[in-house]
Amino acid sequence: MAGPVRTPQAASSRIFSGIQPSGGLTLGNYLGALKRFVEKQDEGIETIYCLVDMHAITVWQDPAKLRHATREAAAGFIAAGIDPARSILFNQSQVSAHAELGWIFNCVARMGWMSRMTQFKDKAGKNSENVSLGLFAYPALMAADILAYKATHVPVGEDQKQHLELCRDIAIKFNNDYAVDFFPVVEPVIEGAATRVMSLRDGTKKMSKSDPSDQSRINLTDDADEIARKIRKARTDADPLPETLDGLKDRPEARNLVNIYAALAGHTPEQVVSDFAGAQFGTFKPALADLAVARLSPITAEMVRLMRDPGEIDRILGEGADRADAIARPILRDVYEITGMIRSPGRR
Repeated sequence: MAGPVRTPQAASSRIFSGIQPSGGLTLGNYLGALKRFVEKQDEGIETIYCLVDMHAITVWQDPAKLRHATREAAAGFIAAGIDPARSILFNQSQVSAHAELGWIFNCVARMGWMSRMTQFKDKAGKNSENVSLGLFAYPALMAADILAYKATHVPVGEDQKQHLELCRDIAIKFNNDYAVDFFPVVEPVIEGAATRVMSLRDGTKKMSKSDPSDQSRINLTDDADEIARKIRKARTDADPLPETLDGLKDRPEARNLVNIYAALAGHTPEQVVSDFAGAQFGTFKPALADLAVARLSPITAEMVRLMRDPGEIDRILGEGADRADAIARPILRDVYEITGMIRSPGRR
């Protein structure tokens, strides 16, 4: 059994979430994550946001492209409204507690738990013997990302719920293994009309920056003409919009565009369907394009401005890393004490 633990005073509520800086940010990232991250800043909750570059290298990354993508993602966070003075914004690799706690959790998590992760099965496919060990084990690192700060809430998309459930399992098992009440059992935050934005080419698949077709997504770096063109060419069907949401049950592409409109406008999908009941997509798509351009163009312009000064972005990430480390380091030190690791005087 562990000895006395110097547990730091935890925030009553603390949000943590992260995005991989591999490829550019999309409309899906904005509606499913960034927009909600910004809103959380006004709720009196401590907010910690991370660019998870260590997760990105679970598949090979060109180093120069990874550096660019990390800075561009940071610019996207700031342009979308994340205030580095009010939220902590940093890249994962600058805070070593993530990797250190990730190893502890590798020893807590069970192989069977990892084997059941559907995202690993989807990404590895029939080539599972040749993918990196990191790709298999990264849900334990994701748990470390969250629990290094004793976060209580994590905004996630529907596709990440399984990984968050694993994080909860790891926290519970750690607490039980060492007879402590140390890690919180984190709660998912899933809300909004477009928590999972789907592909513009296939309404049954998530909008993804890794999709081979650039037409399947709206990138936050797309200009106004490109945004309008992609929405105009988005796959739909020949039927008009129905009078109620039930009428979209078997129309995934139509439902996706309605959800996107609702999320951008701050309306419910029911309200959007009511407003456009009976309208053909020749009417609805231009309205959606105008709305998307109005919401996204200022973000794109600010990202361009920020990317002209990468040194300033690096400074912001460094300051965020210092603030993050100040929270995570005492928690990690307590984990080492709980698990029986000797920490010599004067060591971090």
